[in-house]
Amino acid sequence: MADISHPPMDQLQDLEYCIDSNPPWLETILLAFQNYILMLGTTVMIPTFLVPLMGGNYGDKVRVIQTLLFVSGINTLMQTLFGTRLPAVVGGSPAYIIPIVYIINDSSLQRIPESHERFIQTMRAIQGALIVASSIQIILGYSQVWGLFSRFFSPLGMAPVVALVGLGLFERGFPAVGNCVEIGLPMLLAVIGLSQYLKHVRPVKDVPIFERFPILICTTIIWAYSHVLTAGGAYRNRPIKTQQNCRTDRAHLISSAPWFMFPYPLQWGPPTFDAGHTFAMMSAVLVSMVESTGAYKAASRLAIATPPPAYVLSRGIGWQGISVLLDGLFGTGTGSTVSVENVGLLGLTRVGSRRVVQISAGFMIFFSTLGKFGALFASIPFPIYAALYCVLFGLVASVGLSFLQFTNMNSMRNLFITGLSLFLGISVPQYFSDYWGSSLHGPVHTRAGWFNAFLNTIFSSPPTVGLIVAVFLDNTLEVEKSKKDRGMPFWVKFRTFRGDNRNEEFYNLPFNLNRFFPPT
Repeated sequence: MADISHPPMDQLQDLEYCIDSNPPWLETILLAFQNYILMLGTTVMIPTFLVPLMGGNYGDKVRVIQTLLFVSGINTLMQTLFGTRLPAVVGGSPAYIIPIVYIINDSSLQRIPESHERFIQTMRAIQGALIVASSIQIILGYSQVWGLFSRFFSPLGMAPVVALVGLGLFERGFPAVGNCVEIGLPMLLAVIGLSQYLKHVRPVKDVPIFERFPILICTTIIWAYSHVLTAGGAYRNRPIKTQQNCRTDRAHLISSAPWFMFPYPLQWGPPTFDAGHTFAMMSAVLVSMVESTGAYKAASRLAIATPPPAYVLSRGIGWQGISVLLDGLFGTGTGSTVSVENVGLLGLTRVGSRRVVQISAGFMIFFSTLGKFGALFASIPFPIYAALYCVLFGLVASVGLSFLQFTNMNSMRNLFITGLSLFLGISVPQYFSDYWGSSLHGPVHTRAGWFNAFLNTIFSSPPTVGLIVAVFLDNTLEVEKSKKDRGMPFWVKFRTFRGDNRNEEFYNLPFNLNRFFPPT
């Protein structure tokens, strides 16, 4: 038995660069650019879906994408410097789509006849809702309430939540690859081949190029291949959906983008405020808080750091609230959360360096102001990103499942909680998604639109459903008898900042700010 035992480890051991160690500068810059390229997928996807519904044109879409990219860079810098300090990219969140669609369909906005004017008024309404709703995260974070609530989190309770942060995004994986399988499938196979089978091949001495930069290499090759297919007429007379997913010239981003644009607060005009819009948006803020908590847990493990203590978790949620506030002030069209795909990239490249993510934030800000250059990279067909998501979301899901090593999985209680929370975390949101597809509205369909948007958003989020089920059951079923089985002895020392001396190395604020903001 001694030869096959694998004792639980609170830190992964086979990553090469941890949160505080940095690769050589050239590697660091290329890794940062790789992070930037990866986060463009979601950054382009959300405005591409929402802006036409709001009445905006191609120029409006480009401007929203540039604003979202600019603010994402600022939010990522703030989070890595003053928030959790984990190497986590903060970008646009799809969790906000349901309440935003509710705002778009507001009858007072739909009555505006001129499309561009409707876009402007809708954007102002979204801004007002984001500004007020951000107060939830700010209050729950800086008051330490979220940290106190996190004391109910055990390894058993968080394993399905973190796993569902990855598994819950399965619709953005192979279903999107299948929209253009001749591009998506080669991309998927190329990433797996380079990052896993060829990772020990080193064309340049001492630099594992294929392991470090699989996304840069594969994206360049497959993007060029898709451009050849487009230029060669492979998609002429093909269905509209195929052309939109496969062609490299259907995004209309490069022609619509200005050469230079500097986003600024209130660029769409003064925000408007509506109580119903705000209540609906609050649901997305709560969902993004749960999803980010799971992503922070995964990022800490992939950065070879200790699990973030309650104080650090609260600090991160507080700064994320400020991020949503900035989204509202600048008018990004959506709120912010931690980018799950960029968390998975830490594991794929085996580099958890904070500096890499901070430099990638610089790329976001730089390319958001240079419109034509940013639009060039943003025109990569989405099936290429979908292939990457298959790998990266799966990595994040497996990190969540790795928390089960701290628990007793020979316990029927633990098997029941894990299985039920995972199954309902996938099944309930799928029911809500299918209902939307067939009825064009969610299962909750009362006369109060804000109430519908609130509940439909909460139960459309796999990590949120998983957290509700797992944490409730874990803290009500045979709690006293099952402390060891739940894995609490492994995590109890990480609840407080002073509980482990490694926390100061990972989570201390820069510039000696801990003197003014001591951990509590």
